[in-house]
Amino acid sequence: MSLLSIDNLSVNVESSGEVRPVLNGLKLQINPGEVHAIMGPNGSGKSTLAHVVARKPGYSIQSGVVLFKDQLLNEMEPEEVAQSGLFLGFQYPVEIPGVSNMEFLKASSDSLNKARSKEPESTTDFMKRVRSIASSLDLDQDFLKRGVNEGFSGGEKKRNEILQMLVLKPDLAVLDETDSGLDIDALKTVSNGVNAFRESSNGVLLITHYQRLLDYVVPDFVHVLSEGRIIQSGDKSLALELESKGYAWLQ
Repeated sequence: MSLLSIDNLSVNVESSGEVRPVLNGLKLQINPGEVHAIMGPNGSGKSTLAHVVARKPGYSIQSGVVLFKDQLLNEMEPEEVAQSGLFLGFQYPVEIPGVSNMEFLKASSDSLNKARSKEPESTTDFMKRVRSIASSLDLDQDFLKRGVNEGFSGGEKKRNEILQMLVLKPDLAVLDETDSGLDIDALKTVSNGVNAFRESSNGVLLITHYQRLLDYVVPDFVHVLSEGRIIQSGDKSLALELESKGYAWLQ
């Protein structure tokens, strides 16, 4: 069973009262144990793909099928997708003032366990686990008491996304430009977190502009998205070729 299977996906996006097509017949399959990287020029549909898979409102599927663990995602609500085991790391993480990171993580974990008819993790065990993961990401323990992303630097926000992923342990992590705005030290820390997440039973979809992330998180497949569809696929060497040549040679 594949984790994510997308066939002939076409999507329109509504913005400022205007509807425009963004994805156009996209096909993609991610199996357990695989890491896929999506690259492409601005406006090619990379973030749209992430938002459609997570069922963000405002994205209208015109045709095609999106299956997550053989479940049809086309008409699912965002919370149903999350409960099924999909995690989205945002390109621009939002602030949630007044809710501490620890409170947010515990509420998220409890909600997932309830949806899956599992007992909630004890508060003591949960806090111990979260603190251990935070330390591995070079996050100070006081960080867990702060409001979610409130006053965080760009690097802190991206490390917080990885903290959430490692705590919630999804089956598929979709990371939308997790590397943007990171200095080299933060990039290495975030990459270590992604690599710690990788297992034979889960998968990762990395959306990135830059090859440098793929020096630390080596993908099994690299895809080039252009004008709403994948026009080229390969291994990590394709990312290196894009770094030196750009995208024009593929158009």
